[in-house]
Order: sequence, then C-alpha cells, then structure tokens
Amino acid sequence: MNIRISSALLMGSILLASCGTTKNSSNDLATSLPIETSINLAKVDNDKAPVTINPGRFTIETVTYRLPRVVQGTYSVSDFGKYVDDFKAIDYSGNEMPVVKTDDNTWTIANAKQLDKITYLVNDTFDIEKQGGIGEEQPFSPSGTNIEPNNYVLNLHGFIGYFDSLKNNQYKLDVTAAAGFVRTSALQNVSSKTSEDGKNITTSYFAPRYFDITDNPMMYGNLDVEEFQVGDIKIVLSVYSPNKLHSAKSLKETVLKMMQAQKAYLGDVNSTPRYDIYLYLSEGKEESPKGFGALEHHTSTVVVLPEEMDEEALAESMIDVVSHEFFHIVTPLSVHSEDVHYFDYNNPTFSKHLWMYEGVTEYFATLFQVNQGLVGEAEFFDKIMDKIQRSKRLNDTMSFTIMSENILKDPYKDQYLNVYQKGALIGMCVDILMREESNGNRGILSLMKELSNKYGKNKPFEDDKLIEEITAMTYPSIGEFLNTHVVGDTPINYNEFFAKVGLEIGEGEVETNYIFMNGAPIVSGDPQKGIIFFTEAVLKNSFWADNGAQANDVIKTIDGTDVTLQNANQVLQQVFGWKPGKDVEVKLERNGEEVVIKTTTTQSYTTGEAIMEKADATDAEKALREAWLKG
Repeated sequence: MNIRISSALLMGSILLASCGTTKNSSNDLATSLPIETSINLAKVDNDKAPVTINPGRFTIETVTYRLPRVVQGTYSVSDFGKYVDDFKAIDYSGNEMPVVKTDDNTWTIANAKQLDKITYLVNDTFDIEKQGGIGEEQPFSPSGTNIEPNNYVLNLHGFIGYFDSLKNNQYKLDVTAAAGFVRTSALQNVSSKTSEDGKNITTSYFAPRYFDITDNPMMYGNLDVEEFQVGDIKIVLSVYSPNKLHSAKSLKETVLKMMQAQKAYLGDVNSTPRYDIYLYLSEGKEESPKGFGALEHHTSTVVVLPEEMDEEALAESMIDVVSHEFFHIVTPLSVHSEDVHYFDYNNPTFSKHLWMYEGVTEYFATLFQVNQGLVGEAEFFDKIMDKIQRSKRLNDTMSFTIMSENILKDPYKDQYLNVYQKGALIGMCVDILMREESNGNRGILSLMKELSNKYGKNKPFEDDKLIEEITAMTYPSIGEFLNTHVVGDTPINYNEFFAKVGLEIGEGEVETNYIFMNGAPIVSGDPQKGIIFFTEAVLKNSFWADNGAQANDVIKTIDGTDVTLQNANQVLQQVFGWKPGKDVEVKLERNGEEVVIKTTTTQSYTTGEAIMEKADATDAEKALREAWLKG
C-alpha cells in the first residue's frame, strides 16, 4: 500500500498529504452454493446504501458476521463496521431475529439454523473525514467508500463482510445502479439485467473467495474511462473529475508512457493480464476526501488526488503514486509471507518485512524513472537525498523488523511513513551491494525475480527465514547488511554506499520548490490565531528571499484565494506544484501592514546537502554507477 503522496507535508494543523485464514467447516453450511450478496445503489437514501447478505442455510447454532477491522495494505485500523446502520437478521418466516453486536465490526446471531439473510445500511467514509486531516480511526481515503449521486467508490471491504468460517466460500455479488452509469470492475462479470422500467441495471459478479471481494474495488457513476494495452497487460483507467477539469483521455499518455517504462524495467516478471486504475479527484469541499495517495490491490489501485492540481502537477503525482502501486505486482503479489497470504481482517499479524513490501516497491518506483530515462540523474539523486533527510527526522535507530511486526502499536505506528523513506534506502543499499558483488550483473530486481520464481502468488515464504534465504541466494555481505541495519538498530552510513559508485553527500546549491525545502516545510500554522505564516527557513529559499518575504510574514492570499487553516491543504498543494515562469500574486501581512509580491516564478535554490560525484571517482566506480542506474 502507499499511504503517501510525494508532496506529503504534515506540521501542526496543516496536512498536505501525499497503503491466518480460517478454513471452511463442513458443518456450517448444508450446501456449497456461493454466498449471495447485493448492494443497491438505486435505493440510496441519505448517503446510505442497502446491503443484503444471503449465506445459505446454516447447520450450526451460532454464527458470527464481521466487516474488516483492518484491510490489507493499510497497516492501520479502519473499523468498517462503524459505518453500518440498521443491522438486521431475518429468519425464513420474514421475522427479525435477535443480534448481539460484540464490537464495532462484529455481530453474533444465535439460532442460526433459522437465519435466512442479513440486511444493513452502509454509510460512506469520504464525507465524514475531518477538515485538515484524517482522524486516527477513519479509513485512509483510497481505502474508503463514496456514495453520492454522480459517483460511487466501491472498496467492497466497506460494504461486504464475512462469516468467520466461510472466508474461503465463493461469493456472488449483485450491484444495482442507474442504467446511465459507467461501471468499471476487474471482478468477473457474470451477467447483467435491466429493470422492467429500464431505469436500473443489476450487474452480477463472481468472487472465488472473500479475499477477492476485498481485492477488487469498483467505481460507478459519471466516469471517464480509457482502455489501452501495455505489452500483454490491458490497462483500464477510470477517472472521476466532478468539475470535468481532468479526464482519462488527458491522463492517458502520461499513464501509458509510465507503464510502458515500468514494463520495460521489469522485463520478464510474470504480470497480470489486466490492471485497473481508479482515480477519484477531490474538489476540496468540506465533505470531500482529504487523504491523498493510493491503495494497492493485486491487480488494481485506487487513487485520490486534488482535482484543482494543474495538468503537469497531476501527471507528476500520477507517475509517483501509481508507479509505486503497480510495482506491488512484484511484492506482495508474487513474494509475500504467511501473514499476507492468510490475512486475518479482524486480528491481523504483520510480517517483519515492510522494508521489502513497501520499501523495495518505493525504490523501484524511484529507480525505474532514471533507468528508463523519464528523469535525469540529478533529479533521481535529489529524490534519494530527500528520502535520506526525511528518514532522519523519524527514528533512525529503530529496528525495521520490530517496527514492521508491531506496526499497529505505539511507538511503532508513528514510524510507518519511514517505510517509504528508509525502506526505499534499504532497497538502494542492497542494490548497490549486489551490483558490487556481482561486477554489476545482479541487483535487487534480479533478487526479487528469483524470489518470485521460487514462491509466486500462491506460495508464501516463512517470515523468520527470509533474510537467511536471501543471504543464501546472494552474498554474505547482504545478510550482514540486513542483520545490522534492518533487524538491528544501527543507522546506515549512506556515504559508505555512495562511495562504491563514485558519489558522496556534500554541501552545495540545490534546486528546491516554493513550499518544501531540504525535506521540511517553510510554512507553519497558528491554530489560536487561525493563520499560516512563513518560518525562518523562508530566508534560505532564493525565490522568496529575492522577492522580500520575511520570517513570520502571515500569508493572506495566494493568487486571489484567501489562505486559512481550513483550506491550507488545497492552496499550498497548488504552491507546491508551481513551476518557473508562472505569474503569481501573494499578499502578506507584516506587522499589521500589507505586503504584495507580484512576480513571475523563477527556479528556487537553497543551500543544503546534495549527492554529487566525488572528485576522485575512479572509472570502476563510474562503471558500477552505470550498472546501478541503467543495468
């Protein structure tokens, strides 16, 4: 999962946001027919969608029904049962049966032999997200649900639950919606039926087990859809832009070029025949989703980004975010532990190897861009330096394996964002080490391919044996590195690895943007006064300094838009996306007086740490660098 966007900015009250099964019991059901489920979007009332669950006839006295507390890829508590209202169990005579709700996500039904069906209403999660950020117990937007007249984001884990012992049963899902809606889903479409009045269509889908219900999101509504081929993969891009500012057609070329480069980088990695991208563009209203980023599924991803981003900024974010999610077809799709393979949605255990699932995936999403010529070396090094700086603001002495295994608990959950920073850097170090040991011929991608060939999507590895296994497949130095810096708590000396490829971290002039610098924001907020203001760091940003901005200047308006704590996410996101050559007008307040900056943006610089070539870099080191970046 990718719970981040590359422009993540979190400070004070400002959030500029960026991812054991139970076997069937033959005594539970008298038949092996699929569990019949339905979602009726044609009868939504007050943003609540009716759901019906028909499990077949039980042969035991008591059954337990749950909605997920945690879903795969999120590494946080979502409690989807909290969004269920009017839960009812109905017997074969049509009478309501007693139900005991044992926690937020769990309902127990006695006398289950008489149970005919379950009905309930589902509230969506998008419009309950608090302005200014996501509450700890609210689902991250790309894992959430949306129910509105023109759009339905159907992350099915928010609508359909499971009976404890029947997660491996087949599911039949009927979704009823207005006939004029566009429908996209990677789930197998079994049939469609139009209502007698022609107003609604019920589409029937098939899922081999509950995992496939949770792993195949859908989007319904006034969508824009483009389909295209990348090698042997069919890509389906579904876009919802409420104000029609963007379209699937306008994004198609960006996504096509990106995924062609990813496929070229991956080479012969076995892949899915179809991959769905569901993009929901948030229009920035009070009820709009605010958790920007994406959530991966095995053959799809759900993305939430601000609608008001300009075309260039949106394209850049799609490359960063969607490329990460697509690389998850390597891990955890093809390489994963038993914790992932036998996931428990109510009381999950977690693998020790988030450094691989999320870190290596993020590293691939960064490296492939320079490997395939989408960015230059300087831009790649800037991204790596940014990850180093961000990682050091988190706990750099925490064991990554202990953090991963305990990711839902304090103090580990607050370190989750480091999987995208230090996790990616761990992947980089392993890559450079393998290149060195193999004279440039092997890297971390070849290692992941070997692991994929050994395991694949249907065979999990043993969590405690992975590092030992990787060491045996590679070199003793790899095992020493992982045991010291991943299992152990010793910080990584990155210069030691850069030196192998003729590079070093030094002080110099580095390009920066207009809101973020050296991995940190140059603005802050005062909740008491309700203001956004520049920090001392603004004086080290060449653009703002040259235009006379000063520390503690209150930002009143940007290009005519008032800046408040409530809309800071959206407005500062725009500033983050500024490019040189843009005409801007910023009104500041300094000691009670108005100061106006009206100018054209120029490239901004600051003084800071940067990755640069060593003065005495050898030909052998340069050759190893070429193998690392282009091999």
